[in-house]
Amino acid sequence: MPPHFHASYAGNEILVSIEDLEVIEGEIPSKQQKMVLGWAAFHQTELMENWELAVKHMDLFSIDPLQ
Repeated sequence: MPPHFHASYAGNEILVSIEDLEVIEGEIPSKQQKMVLGWAAFHQTELMENWELAVKHMDLFSIDPLQ
């Protein structure tokens, strides 16, 4: 899998590519998906840094949540 993160809403989940900011798999309502993708664009560098830490089995740092 390419660098990605998981986002869930109302029991549904999507996997989002960090590099492309596109949904790889899954489905959530359109409004929530747009919000997640906007959040990801704002935090893309942090997400990639966390991905690199995760690959090395190191502790991740907190990223401000979607509000």
